Amino acid sequence: MGVRTTRSPIEATIDLLRRVSLFSELSPEELEKVARVAVPRSYAAGSIILREGDPGDTCYILRSGSARVVRQHADGRAITLTNLGPGEIFGELAMFDGEVRSATVEAVDDVRAIAILAGDLKHLLSAHPEIAVKLLGALAERLRETNARISRQSFQKVSSRVAGVLVELAETGTRTGGTGGEPGMEVTVRSTQADLAQLAGTSREAASRFLATLQRAGVLTTKRGRIVVHDPSALHRYIY
Repeated sequence: MGVRTTRSPIEATIDLLRRVSLFSELSPEELEKVARVAVPRSYAAGSIILREGDPGDTCYILRSGSARVVRQHADGRAITLTNLGPGEIFGELAMFDGEVRSATVEAVDDVRAIAILAGDLKHLLSAHPEIAVKLLGALAERLRETNARISRQSFQKVSSRVAGVLVELAETGTRTGGTGGEPGMEVTVRSTQADLAQLAGTSREAASRFLATLQRAGVLTTKRGRIVVHDPSALHRYIY
């Protein structure tokens, strides 16, 4: 009989860090150094992981589950900024500026994550400046991507913006039937039409009209609190 091997917690954390753009350029040795200062965390569905306005000294990376990033509007409404899935990082600016949180992050379902304290990371960067250089390069790339996305949305029609958001949400949604981009694969996106509209920077009414068009075309089905995308690849035809 073959010997069954099990990954150690450090190895599992290294694998997770490797999936994060901020750490993807680090060497295996550098990833291990970061993994050794990471602390496991878990949160029940509906709980607050971090709250807007609180002091920030920790960043998080989702290992499993999903979370929602929201901001409080001046009129009291909670506006969804984005949704997060496994392998995504949030709160990372706290590692560098120590300012208060700019948004609230809440667990959509049960979440497992790792946390990296700003103090631990700064100590690591002081001892290994080569890691700091790579992290700065990764942050610059993320800023370029954000600027490009804002630029695209400034010129896109509502239908294109909504389709683009659906593509992003589908990448972290729950898949059933088929794998990857195979025919027959469906993805369930846990998002309301109001959340989708906010993410696309449009009104709920405009987003609903376009979703109705996609539903008539057989691309998706809207349900209470979620959207079932029957043909994720078809969404790309609506992005221009």
